Amino acid sequence: MKKFDFKPKMVSAVKKYDKKTFMSDLMAGIIVGIVALPLAIAFGIASGVSPEKGIITAIVAGFIISALGGSKVQIGGPTGAFIVIVSGIIGQYGMTGLTIATLMAGVFLILFGLLRLGTIIKYIPYPIIVGFTSGIAVTIFTTQVKDLLGMQMENAPADFVERWIAYFQNLGSIDPWSTAVGLISVAIIATAPKLSKRIPGSLIAIIVMTIAALLLKQYAGVTTIETIGDRFSINGQLPGAVVPELSWETIKGLVAPALTIAVLGAIESLLSATVADGVIGDHHNSNTELIGQGVANLAAPLFGGIPATGAIARTMTNINNGGRTPIAGIVHAVVLLLIFLFLMPLAQYIPMACLAGVLVVVSYGMSGWRSFAALMRNPKSDITVLLMTFLLTIIFDLTVAIEVGLICACLLFMRRMSETTDVKAVYDEIDLNEDADMERGNLEHLTIPKGVEVYEINGPYFFGAGNRFEDIMARYGGRPKVRIIRMRKVPFIDSTGLHNLENLCLMSQREGITIVLSGVNEKVEAVLRRNGFPQLLGDENICNHIDLALARANELVARR
Repeated sequence: MKKFDFKPKMVSAVKKYDKKTFMSDLMAGIIVGIVALPLAIAFGIASGVSPEKGIITAIVAGFIISALGGSKVQIGGPTGAFIVIVSGIIGQYGMTGLTIATLMAGVFLILFGLLRLGTIIKYIPYPIIVGFTSGIAVTIFTTQVKDLLGMQMENAPADFVERWIAYFQNLGSIDPWSTAVGLISVAIIATAPKLSKRIPGSLIAIIVMTIAALLLKQYAGVTTIETIGDRFSINGQLPGAVVPELSWETIKGLVAPALTIAVLGAIESLLSATVADGVIGDHHNSNTELIGQGVANLAAPLFGGIPATGAIARTMTNINNGGRTPIAGIVHAVVLLLIFLFLMPLAQYIPMACLAGVLVVVSYGMSGWRSFAALMRNPKSDITVLLMTFLLTIIFDLTVAIEVGLICACLLFMRRMSETTDVKAVYDEIDLNEDADMERGNLEHLTIPKGVEVYEINGPYFFGAGNRFEDIMARYGGRPKVRIIRMRKVPFIDSTGLHNLENLCLMSQREGITIVLSGVNEKVEAVLRRNGFPQLLGDENICNHIDLALARANELVARR
């Protein structure tokens, strides 16, 4: 039995740790902590919780993901991908429901890691990932229009179409000052990288626009710019751990959302870790990463946090500023903790329109419109899955989109795998030039005797292969005395293949036709023997190369 695949990168990183590496990690951690601050606040508010809960998530989850994860440079915390699912859970089940769902997601993630599913999750088809990522981006942008434009409306509808209808109905309530704050924030964030790559544009925008809003209020009498303090009461104290009251009915109702959180978190964290590997030339441990993510999502909600995962933007910021070990991620969590304890009350002056601008830029980065456009040139099956996942995400919700997307992934996999198996009839002669199962090397071809049909399977023998046999035999015509099935290119056979092959043999026997198998490799032959094929066909009719199969066929034809 294989051991659990849990090897945190922290263990190996500290073995050869030195002062130079620490200074590099320290600087990277400080910068990432500053970058993460406005994002944590924005993601928290957009998810429907108070701003401090976003920071608490970044502190607790960020620390654990770095300490226990399978990547050297992964930075964890709340991300835009969770906004849609979190706000939906809060709307239906409240904060207690979100806490339970996040705890359940943590358990799922740990199970994914213990069951070594890390490598499998990475193979989810690209159109599905792009589809729901782009859908999330459109949904995030939609949720931020109200605050970006300072619209004076009560509660915007949760439904995508109804929300946009409500926006158009309330165009007259747009506040020009809030709109200016939001649009200028977007402009600052977009242009900041051209001036400095170290100082995050989101932080510059928040500082500049917060000061501008205060000055406008103080000296110009502008009071229509809504701030965080107008909507939330800011609490700068660390909460104690609280275990929610669990009930079986609530757990049953939250299985689907929790699984959605887990799958989405697993995909995002492993994609982030894979991108990071390509930059630093390392290899993350995907199963350890999932276990670390699971523990983080078990701990964060106990302190009022929301779901967390690896964040690719903060991870790349960490790498670009010199972070090379998990210590940088821990420093980032400590920096956020210090800001939370001593500077959190200042967050009440941040304009909501500015945070909406931050999230508009985040949604643009998430949209992946170039990848979306490129996939539209792919085969129709990819385009169908892409558009289906995208539309389901924005019109219904992420839970439905991921469930349908994963079903589509399985169906696509089954279809494409079935297409890899080819069944063909061989007429008149067998070319031996490339045969791996021939015994004599002095012949270029073998003649197929009269009364014998030869079929060749190229690829795994599983679902779909049996139907292809029936189709090709119908086209072959006639009623032979012997059917030779060449299996030299069959690497394995599954239960469906066994069932189909057994039906073919029984059907042939009823018609007085003998089946001879040729070129069966050891692995496939062992499976056939365990399932009684020697008794069904006879040992002498299972041959390891075509010469023996043809000799056996000649013998059977001669007898008749």
